[in-house]
Amino acid sequence: MRTTIDINDKLLRQVKNILGVKTKKDAVEYSLEFLIREKQRERLRKKIGKADLDLTLDELEKIREEN
Repeated sequence: MRTTIDINDKLLRQVKNILGVKTKKDAVEYSLEFLIREKQRERLRKKIGKADLDLTLDELEKIREEN
C-alpha cells in the first residue's frame, strides 16, 4: 500500500542508523514489526502474569492467536 506521511527527519535518520538499513521503507516496516511484537509480548505477559508456567510452544501460540 502506498501512503504519504510526514516523518521527523531526525527520528528517521536515527532509526535507519540504529537498524543499519538504507531505505525509509525498511526503517518504517522494521519499526512497525518491532512495535507489534513488543505489544504482543506485553499482552502475553499480562495474561500469564508472574506465575512460572509450563507451556508448550503450541499452547503459547494459541494464547497469541486469542489476542
